[in-house]
Amino acid sequence: MNSREQPAVLGRFAPSPTGELHFGSLVAAAGSWLEARSRQGRWIVRIEDIDPPREVAGAAERQLDTLASFGLVSDQPVIRQSRLRQQHDIALASLLQAGMAYFCGCTRKQLPANGVYPGTCRDGIPEGRKPRSIRFRLPNRAIEFDDRIQGRQCQQPTLDSGDFIIRRADGLIAYQLAVVVDDAIAGVTEVVRGADLMESTGRQILLFEALGWTPPSYCHLPLVTDENGRKLSKSDADDPVAKYPPGEALRLALRALGHEPPADCRTIGSQWNWALEHWQLDRVPRGPVAVGMQAAVR
Repeated sequence: MNSREQPAVLGRFAPSPTGELHFGSLVAAAGSWLEARSRQGRWIVRIEDIDPPREVAGAAERQLDTLASFGLVSDQPVIRQSRLRQQHDIALASLLQAGMAYFCGCTRKQLPANGVYPGTCRDGIPEGRKPRSIRFRLPNRAIEFDDRIQGRQCQQPTLDSGDFIIRRADGLIAYQLAVVVDDAIAGVTEVVRGADLMESTGRQILLFEALGWTPPSYCHLPLVTDENGRKLSKSDADDPVAKYPPGEALRLALRALGHEPPADCRTIGSQWNWALEHWQLDRVPRGPVAVGMQAAVR
């Protein structure tokens, strides 16, 4: 590639099939789609189905149908995270071989109350314990990155979480490793997602670096709450995705992103056209933002 060329923009939306598509996910999907499209990029959907105990039968198909009802369709065949297990295992083996991961024999009950892993098995599993999970060996340094909405961030994973699990005791690959491998394989250049995942970013950047890959850029959208400041969840009966027709729900989602179309934009197509024409990241609230409220806390 010519040094003056920029890599093609590829954004993604990655829901977990643990229930119906909820409003916070619609906001994330809309924000990631708009940011990719505004830069003449592509947008893909990945179903994060690597946690069978939490999955709901048929949820992935219903989520895709709901996205399609809002005009959100992946530009490539939908990716199923569960089909990438071989690549996850290759990355895991690479980290183990390089000494950047290690086996851990600790149970959850043996962790301190604050949940920060103290490094009990860093230099070997204590006598009487058996290997259970695999943890990533964190470097003892802060990680800084520029979030394109939230600004400059500094995280200290060694203090916030300690060495974290990348393969669970039940043998399943943990989210932090899977999402890094999946983004790298797909060639994702930007991750646009909810602010509730901000705390994972430093750990994921460190995994990218450990595996020799370039991290994507990050944009964390405002957390969406009800009018009492409570985060909306998939179980809320008053979720706008289920409560309103798609055109009204999309208008609320665009409002949460600081891009509510004028009243005469009534169809989904006209709302998308207006939002895409006016899309600017500096108009997106830092959050949180309450559903149904015009103003957002910046």
